[in-house]
Amino acid sequence: MRADRLLSLLLLLQNRGRMTAPELAAELEVSVRTVYRDIDALGASGIPVYADRGPAGGYRLLDGYRTRLTGLTGDEADSLSLAGMPGPATQLGLGADLATAQLKLRAALPAELGERSRRIQERFHLDAPGWFRDAEEVPHLGAVAEAVWRPSVLRVHYRRWRGEVRRDLHPLGLVLKGGIWYLVARVQSAEGAESVRTYRVSRMLAAEVVEETFARPTGFDLASYWEESSRRLEEMRFQGEAELLLTPRGLRLLPMKFGAAGEAAAAAAGPPDADGRVRVVLPVESLPVATHDVLWLGAEAYVLGPPELREAVARTVTELAQRYAPSG
Repeated sequence: MRADRLLSLLLLLQNRGRMTAPELAAELEVSVRTVYRDIDALGASGIPVYADRGPAGGYRLLDGYRTRLTGLTGDEADSLSLAGMPGPATQLGLGADLATAQLKLRAALPAELGERSRRIQERFHLDAPGWFRDAEEVPHLGAVAEAVWRPSVLRVHYRRWRGEVRRDLHPLGLVLKGGIWYLVARVQSAEGAESVRTYRVSRMLAAEVVEETFARPTGFDLASYWEESSRRLEEMRFQGEAELLLTPRGLRLLPMKFGAAGEAAAAAAGPPDADGRVRVVLPVESLPVATHDVLWLGAEAYVLGPPELREAVARTVTELAQRYAPSG
């Protein structure tokens, strides 16, 4: 561990120039005292590192000195596929490898390209999770990733909507979608039929990597499977349409609540009536979900149809009015 840290310290000084002990400690996630000891160790090994005194001081390498210790380890090379996502890399246990790999790459670049790389990193950042939602706990992500990489059978205890199940899975790949980790795996049903399914990693109550290995399906492409699976899910999601009369404010809220479907419905809205309300046709999911969504719009929406949705909304509003009616 210390050898890796000394190399990281050396590459930091090479890539960034003069740095103070507190800055180095923050980058390496160690104490300032540890930085002092590491600097002494670098000097004792013949690395020309110098300390500049004063308010603008810090540690730096002798002008013109460059290390050639820039070869990547296997884990560091693996981590580069997550170079734009430090959070997910950390979840997979590759955070330190990613940081070291990026330092090595920048050290190997010519000075001009290294500076461009630094500017890009300073100006662009990818944040995968959605707003207003805490990251899901994924305590078994490490085991899942190990099983995907080997590949080995993964024995899981999984929580579904209809209850808990235990499965032996053949992991084919991990997907990060909107800050949520999914495992794509092949599974065999009780009848012996095999299929490829998607499992949400946060719903795994237990996960054990079994020594048994398996052969990946010939020609399986993770990106193509995910694209097709997402398209089917989107098609299955909407089971009907709701005809609504919206106030101007309700029309503005539509894209905020329903995303692309709401934006398309708002764009196709009819002309305003005398009160400024417009008619829209909105794709909806099941009746309970549609009822909840319409109630979210509150008084900004009036349900024109279908009749079962009108009845469900009216029934729910009546129950709420009775629940919150003043006593007596």
